[in-house]
Formats: sequence, C-alpha cells, structure tokens
Amino acid sequence: MKPDIDKTIGRIPYRMAFAGGWIDQPFVSRLNPSPPGSMVVVALEPTCRFMDRCGMATSTRKAAMKLWGGKLPLGPPAKLARELYAEENRGRKEPSGSQDMIGLIYPGVNRLDFDFEHEGGIFPAHVESCNDPSVARWLERVVHMLPIAQRPSGYNPLEVKRLNGKWIRRLGRSGKECYDAILARDAKRLGASMNECMKCWEAILPRTVRHPAIELDLAGIMKAYQARYHGAMYSGCGGGYLYVVADPPVPGAFDVKVRIAECHIPAPGLNGNDQHGGHNKSF
Repeated sequence: MKPDIDKTIGRIPYRMAFAGGWIDQPFVSRLNPSPPGSMVVVALEPTCRFMDRCGMATSTRKAAMKLWGGKLPLGPPAKLARELYAEENRGRKEPSGSQDMIGLIYPGVNRLDFDFEHEGGIFPAHVESCNDPSVARWLERVVHMLPIAQRPSGYNPLEVKRLNGKWIRRLGRSGKECYDAILARDAKRLGASMNECMKCWEAILPRTVRHPAIELDLAGIMKAYQARYHGAMYSGCGGGYLYVVADPPVPGAFDVKVRIAECHIPAPGLNGNDQHGGHNKSF
C-alpha cells in the first residue's frame, strides 16, 4: 500500500496569498489614508510539497507542524492564529505578518481587513470568509501555478521603501476587488486585481521583483503572462510561483485543491444573502 502524501509532508494546510499582500504589515497599513485595506488568502489542501522561500508560508507551516504535531488542532480559528503568530514570531525583529497564520488556519477564501488603529495593524479588524464549494471549484479551474524560482540567499525586499499613501490605498483596494471578483466568479476582474496588486508592489517596495540578487527577469516573465491571460502575480516577493488567471489550461502549470470547511453551512454574505456562503468574523 502506497503511503499518502499528507502522511509524509504533514496535514497542516498551505495557503495562497492573492491581491493586497503587504497590507498586513503595520509599517504599510499605518500609512493607508482610507482604512481598512484588504488582502485575500486561500486555504489549500496539502496535496503536494511546496518549495520553501516561495511565498507559500512554509516557515509558518513548519512552526505549526512543530507546535501542533503535524495537523491543525480543534478550536476557534482566531485563537489558533494568534497562538501560531506568537510561536513563530517570538524574539523576531521583523515578524511575519498574521496573514500567513490566518491563511493556513482559516478554511476557504478569506478577505482580511487591516486597520492600523485596530491592534496596531497586527491582526485584521475583520475577516470575511467564503466556504461555498462551487466558488472553491471555480477558483481551482481558473488559477494556475507556474514554478518560477525560490528567493535567492541574501535577498531582502525591504531594502528600498517608497511608502506612498496613494499607492497603499490602491493596494488595500486591490484586495477587496480580488475577493469580490472571486465571489462573482469573474476571472477577468480577478486577473485585473492581481495585476493592480503587482503595480502597487513595484511602486512601494520596488525590490519585490527587481533586486541585484535576482538573476531572472521576474517582471518580464510576469508581464508576458499578464498580456496573454486575464492576469498574473507572484506568490511572494522575490518570485516563487506565478499565479496565472486563465480559462484555458496554462502550459507547464499545475492546479491546486482549495480547502473548505468540512461542514458547509450557508450564512449571510456581503449583501445579506447566502449565495456565497460568506460570513462575518471578528478576529
């Protein structure tokens, strides 16, 4: 009998981070003139091992594996996320953003709303979630992952900061547009939100895709896919995987399995109905 892959790599989920990333960092959110700013994280089943240093929250996942013995414990997601945040960031001068922990623990598609006035921007003031199986299956069909390159040694995306409030506002809005596009199952809007996010990254943190330690033309690769398909963005700063939004298959890419709540109970969505299975959460 062949061993299951999750028995080899552990049962802790992975996560994808979509548009709005970096807004979870207080040094960014504190300069947002129109809070809250949003970003989107999507929980993934551990169907394969994702590479380290690729923006897939693998360091956070390792901390979770050590803390909880290879699988998520039962308990309120917000409580578990805070516990994992404390574990990974103990003694660190540059802490990981809480979106890493939330993305691993919260099932489904989640919009995280960050306001610096709420807990100093460390944790979201609000989490909006969707665990609708039809939305999850749609997302699996239109988001394709291309392995590009791991972050190189010596790479630091924060060497150059141009933290302009107008661009930070746009960054936070790209996350909201991303979530709305997913709920509407609109691939064109989803791709546009990712393209907008990457423009914001290049404006406020230009070393996210251009750095002396990066040998590949990350910007050129990304723009080629943005021009051919609905949109594209990197899984993290310095490269990693390229998320490509496309209706047809993308050559060389692979698909993922979105993790949703085991017991899906429709709850009021953004417009007060239950068509998306979205629900409000205070963190």
